[in-house]
Amino acid sequence: MAVESAPRQGASGGAAPQHPGAAGNDESPGLRRASLGVADIAFFVVSAAAPLTVMAGVAPLAIGVGGVGAPVGYLLAGAALTLFAVGFTAMTRHVRHSGGFYAFITRGLGRPAGFGAATVALLAYNGMQIGVYGLLATGTQDALEALWGIHVPWPAIAIAGVFVIWFLGYRSIEFGAKVLGVLLLAETGILVLLAGGVLLDGGGEGLALDSFTPDSVLVPGTGAVLAFAFAAFTGFESTAIYRREARDPGRTIPRATYIAVGFLGLFYAFCVWIVIQAFGSSQIMKAVTTDPMGLFFTATTQYVGGWAADLMHIFIVTSIIASQLAFHNAINRYGLSLAQEGVLPKALGKVHPRHRSPYVAGIAQSILALCFVTGFALAGADPYQQLLLWMNTPGGLGLMALQAVTAVAVLCYFRRIRHEEGRWRTLIAPLAATVLMAGAMWLVVSKIGLMTGAPFATNVVLVLLVPAAFVLGVLIALRVRRNRPEVYAHFADEPDEPDDAHDADNTDNADEAAR
Repeated sequence: MAVESAPRQGASGGAAPQHPGAAGNDESPGLRRASLGVADIAFFVVSAAAPLTVMAGVAPLAIGVGGVGAPVGYLLAGAALTLFAVGFTAMTRHVRHSGGFYAFITRGLGRPAGFGAATVALLAYNGMQIGVYGLLATGTQDALEALWGIHVPWPAIAIAGVFVIWFLGYRSIEFGAKVLGVLLLAETGILVLLAGGVLLDGGGEGLALDSFTPDSVLVPGTGAVLAFAFAAFTGFESTAIYRREARDPGRTIPRATYIAVGFLGLFYAFCVWIVIQAFGSSQIMKAVTTDPMGLFFTATTQYVGGWAADLMHIFIVTSIIASQLAFHNAINRYGLSLAQEGVLPKALGKVHPRHRSPYVAGIAQSILALCFVTGFALAGADPYQQLLLWMNTPGGLGLMALQAVTAVAVLCYFRRIRHEEGRWRTLIAPLAATVLMAGAMWLVVSKIGLMTGAPFATNVVLVLLVPAAFVLGVLIALRVRRNRPEVYAHFADEPDEPDDAHDADNTDNADEAAR
């Protein structure tokens, strides 16, 4: 993360500093205010998780290690993340800064930790977004070969994808929300069709609930299932990043967060249960062993028709594009916020005068993605085993680490301010979330070889990238504090103006906690 940008104008001369979020009305070149509702933000969040891709590409692996009890793993992961959301959404009502994780962590644990969180966030979101170009390439290759017998080299597909995502992110946030809404309905719709076919037919051996019995759940592979399940929720916490563009953010962001995590948990568990019923409990493991990546396609062909399986090939590609666009938008807003802080180069804080998008940050992110995709291609890397898994692993671990640290920050923050949130939101749920998220990280790290298929040394490097990024952020914080104290002093400050009357009433004295 670069730190050589120009200092905050006027900070040392007595003028009020330019806080993030101070601009943004329709008369200034800022993000378009009050343009996103609950459904729009929920579309961004759920699209980032890519439900169809997770089900068709990852759920068979979860079934393979966890057996018929795999659906419960997704329910447990959803329940743990709901606990995290309790404290997270309580904090969104008090912290009006749109920096997401790093703003919350700064409030609770201080500015050095906030800088570290910002660096981890940039690593994590870029790792998730760029790595998925490998999945886009392989998914598109599979679709072209299955439908038309055409083979296209994966680098050409991935590079074309970079330009498509750049263009969609360059356009207005409302345009992106509409695109994601259509794509999300398509990918969930095809899974609903499969579910309808299985339920009407009765499945391979009759519908059964043995997936939810203790004997099916308490098996050695449950830990691995939980690792896959937690990774499937990636991106749901990005609701807070859209605060400046949300209508009535004090209500919109919590509702979108709960809707996203609740929908994903229930929908994932339901779809995994459905595909188990499609083959029958006694036959599902044989089907997974024979053709894991074809599991959902085979079930869809049998219970809906070949035309639906063909559509599934197409919708997996659009699902991946939707996921990448959601992450691209999130990264751009992190870049915009950090540029306006004076931490990243000032140019990244520019907003397009017409589309009101952080277009310079979008260009920078797309160039970074292009460099990584080209580098992996020139090295002869495999787009799935290396570009996807090697980039996504530190990305997913980074987001889980940010969630765990944010849960701790919530505990510390509400101990230092006056509030009326109640012990459940400020103590019990955040404490439980801290323990559960730490446990989830341990599970993922312990099963990392199963998830990446990489050598031990490679896995060690991938895991250590996350703490290394945090340490780098802390070192940057110390350097900024020494060389540009005015930037350090105003890092993650609240916006100059409240974004609604409700937030104006929530002013508190937490600035000392960030020093």
